[in-house]
Amino acid sequence: MSAGGRRRRCWRTPALLLAYLGYLGLGAGVLRALEGPAERQAARRLLQQRWELLANYTCLRGPALQRLVQDIIQAYKSGITLQGNSTSLGRWDFSGSFFFSISAITTIGYGNLSPSTAAGRIFCIFFALFGIPLNLVLLNSIGQLMLSGVQHCAHRLEEKFRWRKKATLLIKICALLTCLLLFLLLPPVLFSAKEGWSYEEGFYYAFITLSTIGFGDYVIGMNPDRNYPGWYKNVISLWILFGMAWLALVIKFCINLLESSSDLCQCDKKSKELVEDLMDGNKNSMTGLDDVESCSGKDTKQKDQTEWLTDTAPTEAL
Repeated sequence: MSAGGRRRRCWRTPALLLAYLGYLGLGAGVLRALEGPAERQAARRLLQQRWELLANYTCLRGPALQRLVQDIIQAYKSGITLQGNSTSLGRWDFSGSFFFSISAITTIGYGNLSPSTAAGRIFCIFFALFGIPLNLVLLNSIGQLMLSGVQHCAHRLEEKFRWRKKATLLIKICALLTCLLLFLLLPPVLFSAKEGWSYEEGFYYAFITLSTIGFGDYVIGMNPDRNYPGWYKNVISLWILFGMAWLALVIKFCINLLESSSDLCQCDKKSKELVEDLMDGNKNSMTGLDDVESCSGKDTKQKDQTEWLTDTAPTEAL
């Protein structure tokens, strides 16, 4: 590698770091502007309701009310809610525990439910320690299965209709639209029916879950006022597995696209430098020519990598 190439590679990481920090700063600024006023309004409303409650019921004392509120919050975190004179249980039945297990090993980690006993926390550590690698292996296998299915369909169309490029493009578009429908566009309809969410809230939950962000502000099966069928959480668990594998493929494609664009810019810069060297009669122009030839080979390779139907492991994007 030439000295110029080494210098460019040395500057690449700091440039990416600055872009990364700038992107985070942009997100922080926009979220502060959008969510800050709503947060302050909610805080004012909560304080107003507290003072109205104390004023209307003079027998209540501030410290006692504060303790009651803290106990209610802690009980809610443990999965217990008040329903009249009784409490609702069920978050730690087999169905709820199974859903918690899959949210743990997929690293979604909603945060709305967690073990409250020391034994449960210790078990969760070892369970996740072995479960996360197992989950990655399974996601990789599911992703490869999806890819092989798409490739098989494209190959059959090529043999039948004798048009290679059109068949491949058609299968790519059909696979993308089908998976988009199954994993992002249709699930919000189910969430609207079972959870009472709007379509926008269901779509938001679907993406936050499949991308393993898992804020925990929306979680299925947690409303004590609704009755959920037994199959509901099991079907959602399967949706999470296959949806994460598909979204990992899409993210991997975006990563390859960004990397190939960066390399393409570097190749273009090398070509311009070579032209300048040739015009100036630089003796080292043959070295630059070698760099451009290797860059051209890299460009071809990058084009192959940006193909969506590659054999790369989808779990690298997670």
